[in-house]
Amino acid sequence: MNLIGYARVSTSGQTLDAQIEQLGAAGCGPVFQETMSGARADRPELKKALDALVEGDVLIVTRLDRLARSTRDLLDIVHTIETRGAKLKALTDSWADTTTPTGKLILTVLGGLAEFERSLIAERTAEGRERARRAGRRLGRPPKLSQYQRGVVLKMRREGQDNAEIARVLGVSRSTVSRIQ
Repeated sequence: MNLIGYARVSTSGQTLDAQIEQLGAAGCGPVFQETMSGARADRPELKKALDALVEGDVLIVTRLDRLARSTRDLLDIVHTIETRGAKLKALTDSWADTTTPTGKLILTVLGGLAEFERSLIAERTAEGRERARRAGRRLGRPPKLSQYQRGVVLKMRREGQDNAEIARVLGVSRSTVSRIQ
């Protein structure tokens, strides 16, 4: 079992020293260090830390906010960790320790709440779309061509002009013209 550390600060004006010291005191062998916003999904050092995990390893962070910016992000990272057969432990957030049954329970409850929230959002979105349809609103992007321009397309086609030529005249793509029936 390896203890792998991950330390992150958001800006170059901040220092990683305190985190590195705490992770070293916890017995972490490699400590992956990053200076980057936690809002970014493409954190190369986090990816390296996750890729280094094998079954039985523990990824250790000083605090959860060093690892994830949102509950959804945290749950995705925990899923990646557990897929590799590893565990997660936050030094100052004792409840966030998947090496213990209590920590697993809390993260499972958080996961259930996040899934419930996603399903509520999807349900409300579907209801809103249905209300808009019943009210006669058109959904999606507005059409590139007005009703008059669509008529012009049909007239130009009847006169023998091809879609590429019509598209050039109207200033739209050929595929836009070809979809008009």
